[in-house]
Amino acid sequence: MNRPETIELAEVPEAKLLNDYDEKVVDLAVDIATKAPLVAVLLCTRNGDRFLEEQMDSIYAQDHSNVTVWASDDGSEDDTNLILDRYRSLGEKDGFSIRSGPREGFVANFHSLIYCPDIQADYYAYADQDDIWEPDKLSYAIAALEDVPNDIPALYCSRTRVVDENGNDMDFSPLFEKPPSFANALVQNVGGGNTMVMNNAARELLRVACDSIVVSHDWWAYILTTGAGGTVIYDSYPSVRYRQHDNNMVGHNSDWRARLVRLRWLLKGRFREWNNINTQALQQVRHLLTPENQSILDEFCTARKQWLIPRIWGVKRSGVYRQTLLGNLGLMTAVILKKF
Repeated sequence: MNRPETIELAEVPEAKLLNDYDEKVVDLAVDIATKAPLVAVLLCTRNGDRFLEEQMDSIYAQDHSNVTVWASDDGSEDDTNLILDRYRSLGEKDGFSIRSGPREGFVANFHSLIYCPDIQADYYAYADQDDIWEPDKLSYAIAALEDVPNDIPALYCSRTRVVDENGNDMDFSPLFEKPPSFANALVQNVGGGNTMVMNNAARELLRVACDSIVVSHDWWAYILTTGAGGTVIYDSYPSVRYRQHDNNMVGHNSDWRARLVRLRWLLKGRFREWNNINTQALQQVRHLLTPENQSILDEFCTARKQWLIPRIWGVKRSGVYRQTLLGNLGLMTAVILKKF
């Protein structure tokens, strides 16, 4: 059994970390349809009425039907809440809750849902307000996560198919082939939150640390899950149509214009600022990290304070890496310029 043909822009390369058991994932997806574990969709909104209906329709169209939607609106001044109320009234799902967000930005809004004790499920899926999910997004994520013991934090993420405001194909997000790890997570996030699905153990891990001030909720999920010795599954199958528009909080990063923007950020010290924020948060919860990952964090933090030669050597000894050759060249440039 193969995945449905949903890709028309170009054939997606088959190389991926799920290759060794892709057929097993397909078989499990069929089995899960009968077991129907509960998925809590954690949807954060703010002034999202332009595209919210398409996102909600794609959630309702999932081939995994046991879903509750938990929406946290962060002070919308458009018709977002009217749209949410309308979908809640449809009664097509067993549960649909609308809450008021903390109005402290998108990270705090997502963390408010992670922390909320009323939300109980088998799996938890982050959802943005302006994307489109492929119909099998949840079933394949759950099938992959089912292989992980319940007491091990596990996080699934995937590539995205990038589309414009009208849903027309533009590109794919980069294909990453190196294994997910804490050493990678310190300097790069491999999966957008709009693709992420996690088990209860990962959710509980994030709950313990959700008061931490971090750069983004999805990057923090990757950092903390790997740091605690959990499992991160990266799938090259693009399970989400990631819409690009003028109000994206974080934009697409695979074209050259986006790369030039990120180079400019690097030279201005933006990445150094981000690393400051994330490493400070990690030091506050270092007891959650494995001893090996505590050592990687300490090596990385020490190297960041050194002069040139010890700085380069310290980063190399820490083992941190990005997923691509170009990314690693950028990392080394940042190390030399002390902009990381």
